[in-house]
Amino acid sequence: MISTAPLHLWQGRIDQAEGQAARRWHQWVQPWAADQAAGIALLGLACDEGVKRNQGRTGARQGPAAIRSALANLAWHGTCALYDAGDVACIDDDLEGAQQAYAERLGQLLEEGHLPLGLGGGHEIAFASFLGLAEHLRRRQPCPRIGILNFDAHFDLRHAAHSSSGTPFRQIAEYCRQAGMPFDYCCLGVSELSNTQALFDQARALDVRYLLDRQMQSWNLPAIEECLDRFLEGIDVLYMTLCLDVLPASQAPGVSAPSAHGVEVQVVEHLVRRARASGKLRVADIAELNPGLDQDRRTARVAARLLASLIH
Repeated sequence: MISTAPLHLWQGRIDQAEGQAARRWHQWVQPWAADQAAGIALLGLACDEGVKRNQGRTGARQGPAAIRSALANLAWHGTCALYDAGDVACIDDDLEGAQQAYAERLGQLLEEGHLPLGLGGGHEIAFASFLGLAEHLRRRQPCPRIGILNFDAHFDLRHAAHSSSGTPFRQIAEYCRQAGMPFDYCCLGVSELSNTQALFDQARALDVRYLLDRQMQSWNLPAIEECLDRFLEGIDVLYMTLCLDVLPASQAPGVSAPSAHGVEVQVVEHLVRRARASGKLRVADIAELNPGLDQDRRTARVAARLLASLIH
């Protein structure tokens, strides 16, 4: 089910004395409708069925609403149009149906020239985002070279009978194999202790580029930038996804699996901006916010800042 834009979440301070230069997100965002001028389009996947199937702590279906609420009062520094395209909800545990509906709506946004930014929800959003992008591009060329940049403590390459928050990149690899497309996957912030040897073996078999969380520190920034730049040079189109459990638990407590180590938000934001500056970004999303586990809305605020860094 696709709901309309929940405009009641877009509320915040209004600084009338400072005029138009004091606008905030809630004053700039508009409901999406077909055939509007191209801009940024927010699209939520209100779902945590994938987290449930992956034996995680549920509650991420409330993530899109919490991210909107955190975005609402941020100062707006952009010039492009900003739309809220609503939420795709997972009904009756039909994760696969929700992913397909999300992919179709995302494809429509791409057809209209928008940059879709996804709001999760569990990381099952990743397969839906990639599916929408790939189907859109393949209508123009049979084998587009899509790079997948994932900031995550987990590879999410699990083998399972059904889709879950732990399987999206294995599903993408299978899609690419069947479509005759290259599988270009870079995962930054991997926790060695949160991924079994089987998952590392799978990553190597699929030629996944990755850096461990302990390598993703500010003292190592030149090497990280070189790794990212090499990846970006070899692709035509970028899909970027951020799983909030890549951050330290102190910065992102409101996730299904808080990180004991993680990558500092300053490093993640810098790399997000660097990837955005490549000019190749076509779709991005942010996942795994669980508001019921958040403390002082810390995780929601970090999610909002990272999302804003894709625009400003």
